Amino acid sequence: MIASRRALAWASVFWLLLLGTLLALAGSWAWERHHAWAQLLQTLEPRVARLEGLAGSRERLQQAVQQAERDVLRHAYPATRDASQAGNDAQQRVRELFSRPGLDVLSLQVLPARAVDRFDRIPIAVRVDGELAVLQATLAALPTLTPSVFVEGFALQGASASEAAPPRVVAELQLFVLRSRPGAG
Repeated sequence: MIASRRALAWASVFWLLLLGTLLALAGSWAWERHHAWAQLLQTLEPRVARLEGLAGSRERLQQAVQQAERDVLRHAYPATRDASQAGNDAQQRVRELFSRPGLDVLSLQVLPARAVDRFDRIPIAVRVDGELAVLQATLAALPTLTPSVFVEGFALQGASASEAAPPRVVAELQLFVLRSRPGAG
């Protein structure tokens, strides 16, 4: 009888230890899961707050996007227009701008387009001859063109022969226009 009590006590101790070990392992696993989820929540809370802030600013963001699209249309040819068409149109507008006030357009050449970020950059080389004051006025009118024509560089060379006449110059300008690239943005 003593042996059976001892066996029963050892069996009870064994099962209690086994049950205690299983409970400790389950508690440890639950604690680790709790800790991992708490860390995940800490990293997600700032992101959720930013997204809620963006959702609250949705209307202002849409207005800013629309303004940016209008600005791109103001300064660049649309992607629906071929680069050569855009270059030819810019060439005609530049020729008209420089020849209208009385400058002589000596040469005007559209160079091959280069891809730059989201745009095709279409260079235009211009050489004009005329009075300095007229050239200055024409360059001041350049920002009125839509889409914009940008000045990359220029060189002036005096061409006057007499001091009595208004100063004449020969100007070489490196201009460019932008065209939105298809699929960009």
